[in-house]
Amino acid sequence: MSIAENIARLKDEVVRASKKAGRDERDIALMAVSKVHPAEAILEAYAAGQRLFGENRVQEFQEKSPHLQDLTGARFHLIGPLQSNKTAKAAELFDAIDAVDSLKIAQRLNTTAAALRKKLPVLIEVKLSHEESKHGLPSEELPSLLAAMEDLESIAAVGLMTVPPWSEDAEVARPYFRELRRLRDESLARFPRVTQLSMGMSNDFTVAIEEGSTCVRVGTALFGRRVPKAGM
Repeated sequence: MSIAENIARLKDEVVRASKKAGRDERDIALMAVSKVHPAEAILEAYAAGQRLFGENRVQEFQEKSPHLQDLTGARFHLIGPLQSNKTAKAAELFDAIDAVDSLKIAQRLNTTAAALRKKLPVLIEVKLSHEESKHGLPSEELPSLLAAMEDLESIAAVGLMTVPPWSEDAEVARPYFRELRRLRDESLARFPRVTQLSMGMSNDFTVAIEEGSTCVRVGTALFGRRVPKAGM
């Protein structure tokens, strides 16, 4: 199927999952995860109406971005782990950072955003899986990080993100999605801007929608599989 056909199919699936959960599909964003896919694939998705994209690596997107300058209304989020030495470039290139997991990273992003005179929305990535390969902030440290970030004027924590253990059975992810929603709901009393929940990928996004996701991150089901280039 073409990228346009995949987008149409996925939007239909979002609508069905939303209705099943008693939710309004307009409250759920479909993010096209374009990592390891060329700029041409992003252009094709944009032509089909897609406007929200997620990239994993700063350097990879830096190479693509010159080809994407004319995409009016497109928004690009960094969803992969962010190293300290890449924060300045990330704040410059992206419209939002969805993988903040420390105060150090938040402070560095804030410094660059202030210099650029932009207000940068960010999500806190919470590690709920015990897998060593997963990144994120331990859940018990979330309140203190959100409190410390209140003093940063050029970034705004607007939600939470997590990546559960991968499984062919989408139900395996449900407890992790449910826990992230609980953490979000618990945070809202002190931090009313923390409303977003970025959770759910190609294999489990319908379950994520049932558990309250406001943004599902879909790559393979939209763009198909692609082997990344060496070094990416």
